[in-house]
Amino acid sequence: MSHGGGDSWLRFAQWAGVNALPGFLLALAAVMALSWLGWQLLRRVAWHSPASSLPPGAFLLLRLGLGFVILLACAALFTEIAEELGDGERLGALDQAFTDALASSVPLLALEAFARVTRLGDAWTQTGICIVVALVLLWLRRWWLALGWVVAVAGNGLLNSTLKGIFARVRPLHDHGLVLADGWSFPSGHSSGSVVVWGMLAYLLVRSLPMRWHAPAVMVAAALAFTTGCSRVFLQVHFASDVLAGFASGTAWLLVCVVSIEMTRHYRRRAGKGAAAA
Repeated sequence: MSHGGGDSWLRFAQWAGVNALPGFLLALAAVMALSWLGWQLLRRVAWHSPASSLPPGAFLLLRLGLGFVILLACAALFTEIAEELGDGERLGALDQAFTDALASSVPLLALEAFARVTRLGDAWTQTGICIVVALVLLWLRRWWLALGWVVAVAGNGLLNSTLKGIFARVRPLHDHGLVLADGWSFPSGHSSGSVVVWGMLAYLLVRSLPMRWHAPAVMVAAALAFTTGCSRVFLQVHFASDVLAGFASGTAWLLVCVVSIEMTRHYRRRAGKGAAAA
């Protein structure tokens, strides 16, 4: 990056920080719209219906293919951000410029609202949700779903802790007193955890509720995960790149878990039909 180009990116980061609040609202609307469109595409292209001429196995392959493409995209995004962390001070300077501009422009009332929202991504909150949902699934005798749910949530926590230890990035300074955070900064655990928890909940609801509730479940999950992740930037306990990397790693892990559950479900169904035929 040339010096002139670097100055342009710094000015853009400062402008984005000054306009962070309206930018967040626009981005949230875009995330909800894209999640609705994405779900409609998945439902039409990769979801088997009785009227379809393709066998169920073909739709499983379509879902696996879409998941693989998204997984590669998330991995590429995470890798690019991670590489930039080691590329001198370029990404750090952009992150810091954005954070400084945001800190001086966002009103206290908005920070207090984000301080409440961010609790949804706290470890104890997500642990409580994990336990409650697991108990409900066990009560319903959905043994494999309960196992998949626990592995998804707990596995993401282990993955995030491992990644934090590898990159060992220091957090930005946050002295507003609304929230306190310690430990390493990259990637954001609140961001990845929210993607996995709310994404898995949406998956469970899609598996359990009538069709008319599927799109709303996906949209609400996307909005909650996005808002929780962004709250960490507004509260200055994470850099923007930490949150973006958390979204990428969380989405990748969520896809691995959902695909694994779907494959297990498919092969158990086939085994059950084979046993019945025998």
